[in-house]
Amino acid sequence: MSLHVYNTLTRQKEEFVPLKNDKEVGMYTCGPTVYNYAHIGNIRSYVFADLLRRVLEYNGFEVKHVMNITDVGHLLSDADEGEDKMIKRAKETGQSPWEIAKQITDVFFKDFERLNLLKPKIVCRATEHIQEMIDFVKVLLEKGYAYEISDGIYFDISKLADYGKLSRINLEEQMAGARVDVNPEKRHPADFALWKRAEPNHIMQWESPWGMGYPGWHIECSAMSIKYLGQEFELHTGGIDHIPIHHENEIAQNTGYTDKEVVRYWMHGEFLQVDGGKMSKSLGNVWTISDIAQRGYNPLAYRYMCLNAHYRKTMNFTWNGLESANTALTRLWINVEKFRESTNHLANMSQLDHYQKRFEEAIDDDLNVPEALGILWEMVRNSEVVSKEGYDLILEMDRVFGLNLDQEIEKQQELSVDLMQLIEERKEARVNKDWARSDALRDELKAKGVLVKDTKEGQVWEVVTPEQ
Repeated sequence: MSLHVYNTLTRQKEEFVPLKNDKEVGMYTCGPTVYNYAHIGNIRSYVFADLLRRVLEYNGFEVKHVMNITDVGHLLSDADEGEDKMIKRAKETGQSPWEIAKQITDVFFKDFERLNLLKPKIVCRATEHIQEMIDFVKVLLEKGYAYEISDGIYFDISKLADYGKLSRINLEEQMAGARVDVNPEKRHPADFALWKRAEPNHIMQWESPWGMGYPGWHIECSAMSIKYLGQEFELHTGGIDHIPIHHENEIAQNTGYTDKEVVRYWMHGEFLQVDGGKMSKSLGNVWTISDIAQRGYNPLAYRYMCLNAHYRKTMNFTWNGLESANTALTRLWINVEKFRESTNHLANMSQLDHYQKRFEEAIDDDLNVPEALGILWEMVRNSEVVSKEGYDLILEMDRVFGLNLDQEIEKQQELSVDLMQLIEERKEARVNKDWARSDALRDELKAKGVLVKDTKEGQVWEVVTPEQ
């Protein structure tokens, strides 16, 4: 089976065919706006992009992966309204936008390391590509796709008969429902900013043919993706929230600039919910990878959690769910340990070949990683294939999963704060000679995958498999 992916542009699964005959493919990922720390919903999109890249590389492609860092130009509203997010954050903290950008970007890539995400080959910052954006806007003006009004340069969506094809929006309905306070100089309410003129006291601004100003958010990705990947490349990824505005506008800009369909496959990851609802600061449920680590969980447990949900399905995060993922991941590492330590060699490779074939069929079916993970579990529970060859296949599969299955369990094993609390409570119960409470806690811990034993030196514990 060849690799098939779901293309948002066509709303169907398509065979992945590179633009060239060689094995190199271009992939652009919409990166973070570094005004605040990425939360686990943001991070899920990067886990998806990481899995896509890993599946491509498993299939023998060399992936030229490019990701932007938006450190200017992203307004509070995706529709060119409000203040720049970087400027707003700078006013709140008293730091400069550049200080904020560096601090947030450093933490972002620390999260990448914690989650074993492959770092893009090229990371491009918006503020380092202002000239490319200005040159891009010049071309759009020269070709009649853009126009100038008092506050900047805007893209004229009426110049494209198929504007809206990615999100399938109805522009006539949008016009009828347009807000009455929309900029009256704009030719259409959906026309979007390519370059904004800056007030004299605006913190971030650059010289341009249209006066001092700064780029619009959408122009950044078009200018940088085309600079590094060319006027035609294979893949563009992001969250589904990018579809109706940001990516729609990227397509418009790309078409106006190149007269080509620049991106062949648009791929989007679904939303993450928290406790069955939306993440919200007011609800106090906007979690980060640092929050996960501070509660005593291995951040890879969150990666494992993401692997259990298809990237095009809504995923629900709960702390109980993360607890289960943490326990399951630890059990997986323990099962893999048997293969690592085995001196057995298989005379008949048919079972392993069957597992590998099913695994590859799953990942090539639009990244069906949950099914592939189930196949791995089926394999590691099969005592008949515990062997050196089995371990080699596990490591091949982990090229996609990215769960560090090659590391020894001692380097991986961690318990959550909640489980450690239960262990401490049991220790206290024994000190108080509350044997009933001690036994109840021991049984509760065992049910959660932690075996506690009492020795002359005190109680000791280990994470165990269900069979133990």
